[in-house]
Order: sequence, then C-alpha cells, then structure tokens
Amino acid sequence: MRIGIDYRPVTAAPYSGIARQVLALEKALQAAGEVQRFTAAPLEHVHRQIAHCPASASPAHGLHRPRERIKFEFGFLPQAIKASQLDVYIATANTGLPVWKTPPDTRYVLLLHDVFQLTMDNHHGSRLKALVYRQIDRFGIGRSVALADAIWTPSCFTAKEVARLFPAAAAKIAVLPNAVPSVLHAEPLCLPGGIPAQYWLVVGTREPRKNIPRFVAAWQAARQQQSNVPPLVLVGSLSDLPLSQQNLDGLMAVSGISDAQLTALYKYTACLWQPSLAEGFGLPVIEALAQGAPVAVAEGSALNEITPPDSPRFSPHDGQAMQRLMLNLAQSPQGNDHSRQAWAECFAMPAYAERVEHLLAALQGGA
Repeated sequence: MRIGIDYRPVTAAPYSGIARQVLALEKALQAAGEVQRFTAAPLEHVHRQIAHCPASASPAHGLHRPRERIKFEFGFLPQAIKASQLDVYIATANTGLPVWKTPPDTRYVLLLHDVFQLTMDNHHGSRLKALVYRQIDRFGIGRSVALADAIWTPSCFTAKEVARLFPAAAAKIAVLPNAVPSVLHAEPLCLPGGIPAQYWLVVGTREPRKNIPRFVAAWQAARQQQSNVPPLVLVGSLSDLPLSQQNLDGLMAVSGISDAQLTALYKYTACLWQPSLAEGFGLPVIEALAQGAPVAVAEGSALNEITPPDSPRFSPHDGQAMQRLMLNLAQSPQGNDHSRQAWAECFAMPAYAERVEHLLAALQGGA
C-alpha cells in the first residue's frame, strides 16, 4: 500500500501536539506500507530531501496562511498525489485535502483533531482577521469533510461535534485516540532553570479556550488564603495573560523548551491542571499521567474520556469551585502513582498502531 501524509505540521512546528501526532501516525503507517510525505518548505529546508514539495519556496512558519494553503492544496497537491499513485492520502491538520478527487481510486482520510476554529473564539490579531480565518476554516474544513472517504477524530467528543456540524458525514467518522509515543525517563537536571521545588503545572496558554486568566485568578485567590498553595508554572507565555496577572508572585512561564524538559516538568509537578473550556483530546493530560503525575481537569469535552475516573474534576466556568479544589489539593497532595502510568499505556504506540491498522482495513474494505 502506498500512503501519503500531509507533513506540513512537522515542517511548521515540529514540537507541537499536532506534529507529534503526525510523527506517531507516520510510524504506525510504516508497518502497513510505503509512506510518502508531502509538505511545503523553504528552499534549504531538510524536509525537501525526504518529502514531495512544490518547486517554489514557502516560509516554514507561514504554512497556515491562506496564500500558502491555496498554493499547496489547489496548485500542487492534486497532481502530486496523482503522480505518486497513492492508495491512500491523509490530511493531518483538520483540513488540507486537494480541491478535487484525483485519481478517483485514491482513498482520502481527514485527521480532524477538533472543530474549535468553527465553534469557539480563537487567538487572532484583530476581529477582522478572526472573521476572515473563520470563513477560510469553514470552507476548508467543510470541503475536506465532504471529500474524505474517512474522518478520524481523537475522541468521541470531537466525533459528536463533527457529526453535529456536518450531519451528512456522520457515517464516515471513526475515533482514533491520540498517541503518546514513548515514556521518557525524566531527570531533575532536565528541569528548566528557576523551577521551584514544588509547583503546579499548566501546559498551553495561547488560545482563549484554555481558560487561563480565570484559572490564574482562582489560583491567586487560593494562594492568598493558604500559603501552602504551590507556585504555578505555565508552559506558554505570560503575554497571553491580562497585564494585571503577568507579574504575580509565584507565577512563572517557560517556553521553547525541549521534550526532555517538558517530560521533567510532568514528572516532578505536584499536579497538572487542565482548565480548558473544551479540548478535542488533551495530550498534556496523558503525557503527565505517563509520568505518574496527578492531574486535575475541567469537566466536559474530551477530558472526561481520557482522564482516570478518580482524578479530581471541576467546572471550568466556576472560579470558586477551582479555588476549593486547589485548597483541598494543597492540603492533601496526591503524589506520584504508577497506576496512572498503566492508564496512559492505553494511549501508547502499540494500542495506537493497532487502531490505525484496523481503520486502514476498514477503509480498504469500503473501497
């Protein structure tokens, strides 16, 4: 079987959650056949040596821009797929299938991580830009959903949202939970500089749906009531917070960290908090559980599915409830637990690869 995958997420942001899923998918697919990569890149980029690329250069950090997407998906991709004689082509970043189906016997898969571009406010520089991107995303996702022979989502929550927005595509939707490829051994020396001896951790600050300002406000109030509420480490940027929260005592942010540093942050945190208003999966939760770390998550969305039943939960809309839980956990820390690692194994590569194999067989059976 000849399988093509959209490699642009790896080119554009190799350490992002979506890029890590593309790499996991690539590894799983290699057991099923020959995998070919398709991306756009600068002229000197290393991916030009391993992937099909347009002859013209594209900026690695601008592949999401409308002009670059049109050049790739409309101008390059249809003929590139046809010339490669693919059996299957997989778009890996919510959209990205070619404008028309060519050749007709190539099967198309859409990896649809979430539909928050269509249902929630996202981070953009202006209201006009947000409106323009909302319309572009609506067109791109809708076109790819209609063209796809199969749609793979990482959770039942996302599957239901896709079916709600695109009822005609409901029969094509299947669940492929995200992969946590490996559990790295974490050393204290790998922690980024300045991390306190005890800390709570939040990963991701940029998107409004991450709910960080409300969470930080609850943490600040809890810390004022009880001195043993730990300092808070954000993996992200303080600039994503209101000015009034950017210089709070006990609050720090780290960014541009390596996989080893992130793994160490998971390993040694007293608790990972995921206060999101909505998540299509929640990869940091599984990555923290894989290190045996305690997690506390917001109720609703995919976080209900991926978190052990005994993990603390709270309403993402209720700052008082967050405070109460923070005070309780500060008084009674949960500690590291190997049972959490066993839970995370359900999302490790062997289970993921088996699910990919099953979905590929279903796709071929429906050809």
